[in-house]
Amino acid sequence: MDLRELRYFLEVVNRQSYTAAAEALFVTQPNVSKLIKQMEADLGAPLLVKEGRRISLTDAGRVIYRRGQELLAMHAQMLAEVADLDQLTHGELVMGIPPLSNGLLAPLIASFHRQYPGIELKLFEKGSRTVEDELRAGTLEIGAMLLPVDDEFDTLPICRYPLQLIAPADSPWAGRTSVRLADLAQEPFIFYGEGFVLNEVVHAACVRAGFTPRIAGRSSQWDFVASMVEAGVGIALLPELFGMQLNRSRFVVLPIDAPQIWWNMVLAWRKNKYLSFAARAWLELAREALV
Repeated sequence: MDLRELRYFLEVVNRQSYTAAAEALFVTQPNVSKLIKQMEADLGAPLLVKEGRRISLTDAGRVIYRRGQELLAMHAQMLAEVADLDQLTHGELVMGIPPLSNGLLAPLIASFHRQYPGIELKLFEKGSRTVEDELRAGTLEIGAMLLPVDDEFDTLPICRYPLQLIAPADSPWAGRTSVRLADLAQEPFIFYGEGFVLNEVVHAACVRAGFTPRIAGRSSQWDFVASMVEAGVGIALLPELFGMQLNRSRFVVLPIDAPQIWWNMVLAWRKNKYLSFAARAWLELAREALV
């Protein structure tokens, strides 16, 4: 068994899909399936059981999953420590960035590249939940995440914006100065992509307001969410940062009250975990730019 096989196996378990794992790994789905079957043959025990659309771990699978995470994390740390010997003359920094936050971090990325042109920034655009899982697994050093985060992470604030209602210009909300969340109970919602913690935040707020949101569509890109709103697919709740960029002749943009819902983004990394020179340089630059 090699690290590639472990990486494929963990990806299948984390994504609960051979197809999604293959897409993330940039290989074909049959290639992933074949490798997992070869692992099972080599070990003489099944590792995965498919139950409907869910993939469950066998007893042997749980051992491989737990130890595989540890081995991949150790391997990533070993490479980071070796790369540090070159003192930032070359190397890479692997970070996870939710698509909604990439515009906020673009100036910081440009500044980092100017100061450290020999460092390649590998940016994985994933939802906060996926970023959290991959930070924990050790495949990422730093990630942008939505608060709240577990105590095992250190954090650095990026931004804090309230969510706003985004609706078509001819919607019943035109002319209002604000809207209560409970007033949106009958509206179809456009949610964010899979793995976005913001989905959980909005869903929980709606439930507290007395209803379960009906989801009409999803997208990881805020501008496409806005396009679906304009086309009449549904309404959306977007951070004020994006609402400020919308044409008021084409959209109704209103603050949400009772309750306000916040988009709190932070940079996060594992406490007490070795950080490469590249990661530490990024955080030093981020502290100057963001705080």
